[in-house]
Amino acid sequence: MATTSTIAKTPQTTTTLLSIRNLAKSFGKNPVLRDISLEIAEGEFLTILGESGSGKTTLLRIIAGFENADSGSIWMENQRLDSQPPYRRRVNTVFQHYALFPHLSVEDNVGYGLRVAKLSKAEIASRVEQALAMVKMTPYAKSKPARISGGQQQRIALARALVNRPRLLLLDEPLSALDANLRRQMQVELKSLQREVGISFVFVTHDQEEAMVMSDRIALLRMGELEQIASPREIYSRPATSYTAQFIGHTNLLRGEVKAGIVRCGSLTWQVDLPDGPILFSLRPENIRIGTSGINSIRFRGRVRHRAFHGSTELLRVECGDGLELSMRSATRDQWHDVLDLEFSPGDAIPVRESSGRP
Repeated sequence: MATTSTIAKTPQTTTTLLSIRNLAKSFGKNPVLRDISLEIAEGEFLTILGESGSGKTTLLRIIAGFENADSGSIWMENQRLDSQPPYRRRVNTVFQHYALFPHLSVEDNVGYGLRVAKLSKAEIASRVEQALAMVKMTPYAKSKPARISGGQQQRIALARALVNRPRLLLLDEPLSALDANLRRQMQVELKSLQREVGISFVFVTHDQEEAMVMSDRIALLRMGELEQIASPREIYSRPATSYTAQFIGHTNLLRGEVKAGIVRCGSLTWQVDLPDGPILFSLRPENIRIGTSGINSIRFRGRVRHRAFHGSTELLRVECGDGLELSMRSATRDQWHDVLDLEFSPGDAIPVRESSGRP
């Protein structure tokens, strides 16, 4: 398991906006968050990714001030944030259910918080106009929420949060209610909007594809602990643990034994610069290739046992001998030979730590 008490440092060229230090939270006897430490940079799009029950929404609610941590602290620009009430934090939240007032127009929904804060009518009108322009909803200012689409309602919820000019925007699975095509469109738009407004976003989701598309970094939570924090490219290509490798995309976990610089994983053997002992590798399906043309590649034969169609690609299950089965991804073909000559590069097999779950 990744050590959670170590703060995941942002690059030195960035300025830290939010610092979460050794945060823990339990509900009754059930620990939900365990010693979470994390830094979020100015202008960063950070995604908190995890399966149901991993603690991601609880972490978001603690940052927003809707829950109190049992221990630890949260700091924003060297000032203690978690000691302040929610309304004093320059943090706004967009929830999964947008909670727009059905009897108010789009512009009145967006300006509601400003009216509660008793800003002048001129200031409210100016800021609402700017917020609607940001999310490209100016033509719908006079419309009621019931007369606009789900995607447009999502934009209005964003505008309502942005109009308060927060330093940090929290988003709790705001795209989950949208259909698949609109969801993909909104992923691109939301990332573009974040770049335009230049504020930090913390986005919570259980969808690993969504996290890969949108994030500058991903913080993967598992059972209340941080499993790995890295860029989407790094967390996919260099997973730290077996859980990360399996949760982010598909992978083959190869168990083997290293002896005198040679590793044996079932019927496969190759040279490694690793100490003797048991070893676990992650090998992505797309890194297994048809043919034996590669130099210094690991070559073997596999018998096709199953095919799964994925449009332009297919996921094949191949038996390689000694009971070893591997998944491989390749371009779709009308027909496949029963037996294939296959290979992968030794550098494509990434050593990972075994993830040990908690009871």
